[in-house]
Amino acid sequence: MKPDAFQRRTVDLLDGLRESGQYKEFLTIAGPLGATARVEGRGDVLVLCSNNYLALADHPDVVAAGIEGLKAYGAGTASVRFICGTLACHRQIEETIARFVGTERALTYVSCWNANEALLATVAGERDVLISDELNHASIIDGCRLARKTVRDIYRHSNIDDLENKLRAHADKEVRWVITDGVFSMEGDVARLDELVAVCRRHEAILIVDDSHGVGVLGETGRGTPEHFGMLGQIDILTGTLGKALGGAAGGYVAAAPHVIELLEQRSRPSLFSNALPATVAYSARAAIEIVEREPNRVAKLHANVRRMRDGLAALGFDLHDSPTAIIPIMIGETSDAIAKSRRLMDLGVMVIAFGYPVVPQGQARLRVQVSAALEEEHIATALDAFAKL
Repeated sequence: MKPDAFQRRTVDLLDGLRESGQYKEFLTIAGPLGATARVEGRGDVLVLCSNNYLALADHPDVVAAGIEGLKAYGAGTASVRFICGTLACHRQIEETIARFVGTERALTYVSCWNANEALLATVAGERDVLISDELNHASIIDGCRLARKTVRDIYRHSNIDDLENKLRAHADKEVRWVITDGVFSMEGDVARLDELVAVCRRHEAILIVDDSHGVGVLGETGRGTPEHFGMLGQIDILTGTLGKALGGAAGGYVAAAPHVIELLEQRSRPSLFSNALPATVAYSARAAIEIVEREPNRVAKLHANVRRMRDGLAALGFDLHDSPTAIIPIMIGETSDAIAKSRRLMDLGVMVIAFGYPVVPQGQARLRVQVSAALEEEHIATALDAFAKL
């Protein structure tokens, strides 16, 4: 293709997005994200779209820890893990993660996207099969694609019978890997983890759970989807992020048995060929987890806020499926309509983002409300008033 042909194609696509109302505007935030944030050109608005579920991103202890890490180790690791990029703070955060989520060991990456790609491409063999929930996160989908020599299959969303049929159909495979989100980020629903564990045990399959939107949110003490189901320590492999409830900075992890982590250390390409997690993130994430451990009331407040928001939206007539998670999708339909409603809410001082194609299927655009522990009763009242006007 000639360069000018690519330019014409790209311009046509962008013009089409603008004409159809699907073009995404990027808001610039001028300051930390809490219950409110200062948006350039808008002023202060109420934030209902952040992954900062436990209000830890700007917690003084988390910020101070990040500064301490910066002073102790500098801005970057300047190397991959196996050369000179493994710092003492990496071992400390990895021990903290493993303790918190109930596994023997953990390994950090610069993002959970990296972690998922590293895990699936490394553990899956030529005689295996990867069986993935159809609504899994894009990072899981891409991770499965990287396992090019492995058979890949998909089961209908949270359909245990369909999964069991897939496992029977692949009974000849050496290892059968079942992959699911703990909390599905666009739907806000929770994987049927107790049933998934049972079916995997029946068929001697290995279960992988990405708990990025569950850890810090679900469970009495915020240890995620496994704790929510009373199954802490019973999941074969967990992946997750440090960039949402656990500090809001960046970073991801794989948490599993020692042999899994050792294999990833030796063979996973993102670990072998990419710099390690910055020390400042390791410090701040560790501080965030320690806050969650000593302040269980923070998780309790999040759960209470979720109930208030869900009850209020339901009372206004919005159709919401029941879920304990902090993600509340409001189905709209057309992408342009969802974007228009998002802009109207912003005019009313409430930041809620619209999600449309290609993030979700055509015709299933939605507003995604995300609740945090930073919200006080007056914030929730303001939000519900805006939705009433909408």
